Amino acid sequence: MNQKVKEQILTIRDTGLTNMFDVRVVQKIAYDMDFYELVDFLEEDRKSYVDFIIYGEKE
Repeated sequence: MNQKVKEQILTIRDTGLTNMFDVRVVQKIAYDMDFYELVDFLEEDRKSYVDFIIYGEKE
């Protein structure tokens, strides 16, 4: 996961529009906000997304 995708995730989280575990809604919000990198990332590597939501930044 690159820094841009992380920033897009955090931006969506900060809106408070959805539970971040509702991946389909997160993906729709990402699309609506033109966060196409995140839209693609959620299709390709959902497990890494969920790990990031649960555990945060890994060193």
